[in-house]
Amino acid sequence: MTAPVRTQSQPRPPRLRRLGAGLAVGAVVLGGVLASGGTATAAATATGSTTGSPKAGSPKAGSPKAGELLDVTLDQLRPTQPAVGFDQIYYKLGRYTSTKDEANGDFNKRFDDWCETNGQEKAASVKPGARLSDASSFTCTVPVGKETAETRAAMKTVVVGPGGVLYLTDGHHSLTSFMEAPDGGPKTHIRLRVVDNLSGLSTAAFWKTMQENKWVWLRDENNRPITTDQLPQHLGLAYFHDDRYRSLVYFTRDIGYQAPDDAAEFLEFQWGTWLRERVDLGAYDLTAPASYLSAIRAASETMSATPGDTVIADGRTADELGRMKEWNNGKKATGGEFGKLSAPITDAKPGKLAYALDYRARVPAAPACTNTLTGKHTGPLVISSGVTCLDGTELTGPVVVGAGASLVAKGAAITGPVQAVGARTVQICGTSLTGPLSVVGTKERLTLSGPGCTPNTLKGPVQLVGNP
Repeated sequence: MTAPVRTQSQPRPPRLRRLGAGLAVGAVVLGGVLASGGTATAAATATGSTTGSPKAGSPKAGSPKAGELLDVTLDQLRPTQPAVGFDQIYYKLGRYTSTKDEANGDFNKRFDDWCETNGQEKAASVKPGARLSDASSFTCTVPVGKETAETRAAMKTVVVGPGGVLYLTDGHHSLTSFMEAPDGGPKTHIRLRVVDNLSGLSTAAFWKTMQENKWVWLRDENNRPITTDQLPQHLGLAYFHDDRYRSLVYFTRDIGYQAPDDAAEFLEFQWGTWLRERVDLGAYDLTAPASYLSAIRAASETMSATPGDTVIADGRTADELGRMKEWNNGKKATGGEFGKLSAPITDAKPGKLAYALDYRARVPAAPACTNTLTGKHTGPLVISSGVTCLDGTELTGPVVVGAGASLVAKGAAITGPVQAVGARTVQICGTSLTGPLSVVGTKERLTLSGPGCTPNTLKGPVQLVGNP
């Protein structure tokens, strides 16, 4: 018998309480959609291309070729990078959940973003109550089948890997924003442009080819190297780590650099790698708009002031990565893109940074981890004190959270019951739980959904009693 995993020596854990009668048993995706079969994994086989309207169900069977368009749902995609810039996604989510676009006489930006990503330029009409997860509730200016070279170029890209698994090579931020949007979720449809079909290669040959083509980014949020086995398995904030320099570079767009037409793969990460040695984000308060703006200005001015032939990363020069010769396109700080970025949330048209900070303020802060589990674990997990974090963990066995202890599960897969009685904090996001969940009398916070919490898939009865 496998010994229990415990965060502190203690007597035998209490027996799990029987959950109350009458609770539904099945799969529930909290914060997203109802599902009877749980979250779909990456496609087992290549599902083919389509030029028809996105609709429920899988695309036509086949083996998609480079250049074809593939209709997928977000839960079918595997990331090719371990981190994203959370503040970039928070900007999108802040704007998606705001009514300011509509107040200005426009459609909400999420519909324009979806149409552009789907190869259809921008939104043409939006019905009352329209949802990203229901593509029939809005229309785009370019009909399906009438895409142009320009609209196709704006689409995100995917490589078909061994076994037909779909690896996203561009669009992690955009598609994660659709995943996290209240009206999006894992079953949201989107079309992607296939850049290659490598399904016939062995796993080793596949990853070798991916690295040779620079279709994978194998550095973590602190610029440390990782292996392909450490890449996330799904899209969603719960699966990624936060790279603050990736967000920093996003906010310098059209101020310090402009993405060229032939933009390098992972261009923003390359700029971010270079900026780490030149801009110390620890010297700024990234919760305060003025201080954050100062960091963005310092970074963007450093980018513009750098000679164009300076090698930035991966053998590419500043000019090849889109350096702007004149900071803010030659305009004063009160004008141009920097002026727009500086607009506060109280403005009719807030800047991207204001939206990001406003949304981030709504995301419940997770307590600091005192014990972190990654990888695979079998056997009971008993948490008697401190904060135990499950970071992409695959755990088989019961989980018991004792009084005053905390559990933070992000991007985890748990097979077994989870029970928390009198816990301090329970935060479960982007987690698949096969078994009953019982959370009773949490002292500070219970988070299973809401801003910044990737939808969970709960396959079993749920009991939530007396939690704040």
